[in-house]
Amino acid sequence: MWIPNQSISDGKYIIQKVLGEGGFGITYSAKETSTGEIVAIKTLNGKRQRAKDFPKQQERFVNEAFNLRAFSHPHVVKVHKMIQEDGLWGMVMEYIDGVDLHEYVEQNGQLSENDALLYIDQIGQALEYIHQQDGMIHRDIKPQNIVLRRGKKETALIDFGLACKLDKMTTRDGRTDGYAPIEQYGMGTLGFFTDVYALAATLYYLLTVDGLNHKDEYIHASFVRKLGPVELPPPQYYNSRISKRVNDAIMKGMELEIADRPQTMGEFRQLLGLISPLSPTGFTENLSNGVFLEMVAISGGKFLMGSPSGEGDDDEKPQHEVTVPPFYLGKYPVTQAQWERVAVLPKVNIDLNPKPSHFQGANRPVEQVSWIDAQEFCARISKATGKLYRLPSEAEWEYACRAKTTTQYYFGDSITKDLANFERHYQGTTNVGKFPANAFGLFDMHGNVWEWCEDDWNNNYINAPTDGGAWNSRSDINMLRGGSWRLNPGYCRSADLDGNRRDYRNYNLGFRLAISPPRTL
Repeated sequence: MWIPNQSISDGKYIIQKVLGEGGFGITYSAKETSTGEIVAIKTLNGKRQRAKDFPKQQERFVNEAFNLRAFSHPHVVKVHKMIQEDGLWGMVMEYIDGVDLHEYVEQNGQLSENDALLYIDQIGQALEYIHQQDGMIHRDIKPQNIVLRRGKKETALIDFGLACKLDKMTTRDGRTDGYAPIEQYGMGTLGFFTDVYALAATLYYLLTVDGLNHKDEYIHASFVRKLGPVELPPPQYYNSRISKRVNDAIMKGMELEIADRPQTMGEFRQLLGLISPLSPTGFTENLSNGVFLEMVAISGGKFLMGSPSGEGDDDEKPQHEVTVPPFYLGKYPVTQAQWERVAVLPKVNIDLNPKPSHFQGANRPVEQVSWIDAQEFCARISKATGKLYRLPSEAEWEYACRAKTTTQYYFGDSITKDLANFERHYQGTTNVGKFPANAFGLFDMHGNVWEWCEDDWNNNYINAPTDGGAWNSRSDINMLRGGSWRLNPGYCRSADLDGNRRDYRNYNLGFRLAISPPRTL
């Protein structure tokens, strides 16, 4: 065991004190000697170090570190690096000045519903993000593993010692009585719904305090075999101020039968009223500093993609029926203000210029960005929010642009400078939202900037997919839609298309974001 004032990792860190110890690891605070920064360092606890299968335990610990290093989410603890001290691995993490929610509630009493939902929503978003990382689940959600940052209403999820990928699960050891569902006791298959149960049980505790302390009164997984089915008292039994919606959502999340529970975090958050199901209103992403990203929900449906006989070029033919599933699309092209907020987030693959545009203006569309730049933007905003943002497929783009119309433009077969920015009428880009929206509530689909799509270039629609997905042909040319401020009306039609090298930048080229709604697994 490390002791206060001990120097480790060739003098790079000085141990201060023990921050906490669990069944698997022990965490210390330490000072980095080169910077004076306080960090947290986690390693195997004494019991694990003395175990006969210590090498296996250490391998598991290192796997936890690699899992965490791959994560980048505001509500997941950040791992900086791995170190070694006398053959013992240590995980250097951000030091979170705060207290875990169990200790906070024990000291201050049950939380208000608003505060409890705020913290549960933050961790729910983090878990959605984790679940999207190749099917990873946490397996140990509880108040002790959620840290509340001091002086802030912000939480971070810690302790990934039991986390694993569903397709690589080899053991079910490790769980916390009171928060683990029956499948963690060998009575069913584990899945995303396992974390749903534990998060619902955590919310139960935050709102009742006493509720989960009376385990003999109802069934928890640890008593399934001893007591048999016992009815779970609703949280309102302990706290009458809990709303019916939240009470019912907790009960649903803690259903014993896996099939009766919400299957994903998205479903559970919907039951709590934290997010809306797919609807005409969509949702708004807060990018901070007063910058917001508005996403419009596009209902699925069938449409004829491409241009009919007598309109357009051969690359827009043959016109063919496509079925597009529901999705969300940006209300506007990505603006320069939005670009700048995301460009300062941690790098995923490439660097981004925070101010690439030729025509400067916070509410003008960002331009002079390549397809590769747009992909980096999607990667960064996805890691920051836990949602899988992406470029729209060409089919999604045209379906959304047409908004159930069959004319050349969503406002008819003719275009004027009062309806769109094209043919140099405004000598550059204009603020997004200046011209009328289509029936789906989308702006600037005609003109202003070309918009990158996910698809590779194809010369025509022969053998094109009909499911609304992107068509990838391994070309180094990617699709563009919508025309631009400098081009003639024909390029701005709903069916018109163009393409360019994925590394090409120009003051005509921008993009807008898409995202698929949460799937029920």
